Amino acid sequence: MPDKVEKVKSAEELSRDQREISVSEFFEKNRHLLGYDNKVKALLTVVREAVDNSLDACETARIVPDIKVSVKPAKDIKDRYVISIEDNGPGIVKENVGRVFGKLLFGSKFHKLLQSRGQQGIGISGAVLYAQLTSGKPSKITSSTGDGKTHHMDLMIDTFKNEPEILKEEVKEGKVWHGIRVEMEVEGKYVEHQQSIPEYLRQTAMSNPYAEIIYDGPDEKIKFERSAKNLPQVPKSIKPHPHGVEIGILRRMLKTTDARTLAGFLTTDFSRVGQSSAKEIIRVAKFDENVSPKNIDGPQVEKLFQAIQQVQLIKPPLDCLSPLREKLIEEGLKEQLRPEYVVAITRPPDVYRGNPFEIEVALAYGGELPHESIATLYRFANRVPLMYQAGDCALAKAVSEIEWRRYGLDQASSAALPTGPIAIFVHIASVWVPFTSESKEAIASYPEIIKEVKLALQEAGRKLSIYVNKKKKAGEAAMRISLFEKYIPEVSDALARLSGADKHKIASKLENMLKKGKIVIEDTEESKEDVKQKEDE
Repeated sequence: MPDKVEKVKSAEELSRDQREISVSEFFEKNRHLLGYDNKVKALLTVVREAVDNSLDACETARIVPDIKVSVKPAKDIKDRYVISIEDNGPGIVKENVGRVFGKLLFGSKFHKLLQSRGQQGIGISGAVLYAQLTSGKPSKITSSTGDGKTHHMDLMIDTFKNEPEILKEEVKEGKVWHGIRVEMEVEGKYVEHQQSIPEYLRQTAMSNPYAEIIYDGPDEKIKFERSAKNLPQVPKSIKPHPHGVEIGILRRMLKTTDARTLAGFLTTDFSRVGQSSAKEIIRVAKFDENVSPKNIDGPQVEKLFQAIQQVQLIKPPLDCLSPLREKLIEEGLKEQLRPEYVVAITRPPDVYRGNPFEIEVALAYGGELPHESIATLYRFANRVPLMYQAGDCALAKAVSEIEWRRYGLDQASSAALPTGPIAIFVHIASVWVPFTSESKEAIASYPEIIKEVKLALQEAGRKLSIYVNKKKKAGEAAMRISLFEKYIPEVSDALARLSGADKHKIASKLENMLKKGKIVIEDTEESKEDVKQKEDE
């Protein structure tokens, strides 16, 4: 019997199944892209997104942050937790509460080039999506701007429309406060380890020492004290730099600009393009400077793009960055790690693909740090701890390429972290952090970034080696002096018998000689290290 011949479907029949997919629908099926790929990590990701939002809001409003985090098991349901985060930020106006928490890709940072924690407008709304997906319950949002009105909303996300669905709404008057409180029930697994919620909050306190964070967990309550009073400087938004714009974006900018001439487009829609630079770009491209940007299309866009790449331009402005600076880094590490010595370095700003960035590092040594273990690496991007995917991160790669033995530290191999009482802090501040995925856990390996991290670590390593060598020499000198001190009674007794002098006076003079010798040794070693540092620099 012959095989049955299947009917060939027409294009018209196939087109009936084609429809637009909303971004909420996409991430509902691909939640792993946002960091919700397992129960342990998912719990941490929800807390991280909410805390990051709170810190960003407080800093933007110039409010010293006070943040409360609560993680409690849900009643009678295994692997289900109720998470709440409350801050003292400016709050959110009623009209925007639903869109901030219930609409993916809604935010204020995506179209601005300035340093901030959030960039895509996915973080907190992604957490709300995960909550409704795993518990079936709405998120509870409380907001007040300080006007005496407190707005309460229970909301979910309509994933087909990517719009907030407000299930309940009420307003209470009388209580004067400002801030946001968000509560959601989510599926998760609470585990105490190096990537736990308390550890994330400790690292957050380390890189944000001006914040006070109170954590109420399933088994413990921890208060991360504020160790600094001043907030970092406010970053300013900048326009894109021509050398960081790709040809497709250039084409779109030409079509949407309000400028009437090509010269006006170059000087008003980009940073660091003055009249003379614009004229040089137009001359290289062989265009008329009065031509309308909207009339440039096809091969002409390619010509303009190539001309921009050929003309030398000043680097982008740097007031769009807000690094921690050495003092804040040192205060954060001293408060959280209790080392005996900290050296912090902030490198001069640099640029990758037209995007300004700045690298900061610190080395904490001794004190309460463990002495018999491999160094701990702390990675941060725009003051946010990076807890996962260290093996894929440019920051970790740069640290592993340092020859730590040169700086007086033990190292098992040339591509390993040093061993001993040492912690390594690496922070990248940028207007657009090149994360390897939407989960924002690892930095892409741009050569410019790796180079700056290594230069910063080498500078910090030289300063640390001075302290380590000085401490080592002082310890050796103390051991020699201790050894000589044991023999002073015998030597003074023998000299007294030979000379007939008083043995107590002889012992006193020998002790004074040892004290003077100790001072000479310390002074000599310090001067040697100072000379060595100058030679290295």
